[in-house]
Amino acid sequence: MKWIEARVVFNHPDGQLAVDLISAVFFDFGLQGVVVEDPGLEPAEDWAEDAIGRPAHYAVIGYLPQNRQGEQRCRILEDKLAQLQQHHDLVFRINYRLMDEQDWAESWKAFFWPQQISPRFVVKPTWREYEPDADQLVIELDPGMAFGTGTHPTTSLCVAMLERYLRPGDAFLDIGTGSGILMIAAAKLGAGRLCGIDKDEVAVAVAEKNLRLNGVPAQQFRLQVGNLVDSVNEKYHFVVANILTYVILELLEDVTRVLADGAVFVCSGIIDENQNLVKAAMRSRFDLLAVDEKEQWVAIASRLKA
Repeated sequence: MKWIEARVVFNHPDGQLAVDLISAVFFDFGLQGVVVEDPGLEPAEDWAEDAIGRPAHYAVIGYLPQNRQGEQRCRILEDKLAQLQQHHDLVFRINYRLMDEQDWAESWKAFFWPQQISPRFVVKPTWREYEPDADQLVIELDPGMAFGTGTHPTTSLCVAMLERYLRPGDAFLDIGTGSGILMIAAAKLGAGRLCGIDKDEVAVAVAEKNLRLNGVPAQQFRLQVGNLVDSVNEKYHFVVANILTYVILELLEDVTRVLADGAVFVCSGIIDENQNLVKAAMRSRFDLLAVDEKEQWVAIASRLKA
């Protein structure tokens, strides 16, 4: 299988805003992550000698399978970027490159280093060395073809909410599990049974690999391919959905039936401008516990109304 590397090189007065807007276009295609090149990023002092140099320009890079859908997504990408150019004064160019699967699987690894994503958790790629502090919890991650490194702001927000609200023994459900990072974090915080759902078969396979890599017993977790909670019949004490706004709005119609009494429901993947839309849709059935923001992304923690 071949892949299309779509590199969006851009210029904008607010680099982070432009990164978020362009990333959102890629996320609408169902990608679990993108690569961001930031010319202002200072390499850490302990980066290895083989670390990549500082890029010359801002860029957001996404990887699309080369098939009929991939070619259609390239056209959609161009149309949506043209809209951003019109409404946000974004100057951009797109460079496409065709890649073999092995090249694709390795190309982004140079960008992925150990990173603290919450007060307690550090995500460490399997191919890097890291010596944690005594109070740190380390998640070993090999995103593989699921391409979710766990360092996106929405993941950080969800992990921080797990630290705040998850109770030992809670049954945990992860909707849109990707590389399985939230299931791993829940297990390390003492959750009981774990279930992860993703519509992508590859993501499910990668999540299983990562759960085993982090020592989560096979009898503790279950993974399945499916759409949202359509095939879920059990109830859970903690449910998280780190997906997209329009999918969250769809999920709200059915998620209540999988929530145990007193359960916490966390949703993220919401850009700041959409948070009021989601909060308004939740208020009739949920009490909002917290609304956290990071880099113009939002996560909402809630409980069903009594």
